[in-house]
Amino acid sequence: MTADASASVRSRHDTGTSDPLVQVQGVRKSFVTREKTVNALAEVNLDIHPGEFVSFVGPSGCGKSTLLNIIAGLLSPTDGTVLVDGQPLSGPRRDMAFMFQHAVLLPWRSVESNVLMPAEVMGMKKEQVQPKARRMLETVGLGDFLDSLPSQLSGGMQQRVALARVLTYEPKVLLMDEPFGALDEFTREAMNIELMRIAKETGITILFVTHNVAEAVFLSHRVVVMSARPSRVAGIIDVPFAWPRPVEVMAEPQFTDLTFHIRNLLGDHS
Repeated sequence: MTADASASVRSRHDTGTSDPLVQVQGVRKSFVTREKTVNALAEVNLDIHPGEFVSFVGPSGCGKSTLLNIIAGLLSPTDGTVLVDGQPLSGPRRDMAFMFQHAVLLPWRSVESNVLMPAEVMGMKKEQVQPKARRMLETVGLGDFLDSLPSQLSGGMQQRVALARVLTYEPKVLLMDEPFGALDEFTREAMNIELMRIAKETGITILFVTHNVAEAVFLSHRVVVMSARPSRVAGIIDVPFAWPRPVEVMAEPQFTDLTFHIRNLLGDHS
């Protein structure tokens, strides 16, 4: 199933009873340099419902990360509006968290101390947050590494720390910009399975940017296909498999067909 830039397509897991949590309405973005104006986003309209896992794929430089930054409140759109819980977004919100490709851990702080760092920034008491932080580190399999330094952890373990850090503060929306792109294939696969499990348990809404089409199909309720710059929504693909998914689903013919369908869409709009 595809849709043009003006369409809002609800995923099959949604019962139709929930209002959109995030609404992207007519969002455009241009960057002005000394030489020229670069039109990054032509027009994007999209509704995201509570508990959805939505991935964004598109050509390199098409504006996927720009769109994610606008939804996070880190960038302002040139035109258009983002609504969260029906309210216009005017900047970063505490109930929205961002996870980058690299873990961004302070090397001199322990695992637990890195997870607790946002509490210090927000003026929260350590004793308020520490039990939750330790539960989250247990959840991501790092309960035995509280006192370890980032240099003592593998890349995958460092990303688990970053994931525990954002989940400790119970955001409604988690925005992830190629968070596993630097990991090896097997670690990445393990992180994907872990992410779906945690998302199912917490009910968090996840917006996920990736260049890997198979990863997007494996993880998502819906895949949003972005065109080349100036980017617009070239299609919204509803993924029919039960969620969360075992890795074996990737061997199914329907999974392969869906992956190739998205690749063809990308080719048509690159």
